[in-house]
Amino acid sequence: MKTAKHSRNFWLGNGILAVAMVTLLFMGPFSDALGIWAVVIWMVLAAGGMALVMSDKSDEPPESD
Repeated sequence: MKTAKHSRNFWLGNGILAVAMVTLLFMGPFSDALGIWAVVIWMVLAAGGMALVMSDKSDEPPESD
């Protein structure tokens, strides 16, 4: 069985998305401290993470079992 290996961009994107999730969970205190910039920071993190995850596309899909 052949396992698919992901590039560094995939794992970096997942890490950034995890930070975006934590930011979203604590959006109340962040918005109190930063105002509208808390939402802007969250949007940038989410967009950057998704861009990195989506840039890790292989040419062929994995084989089915």
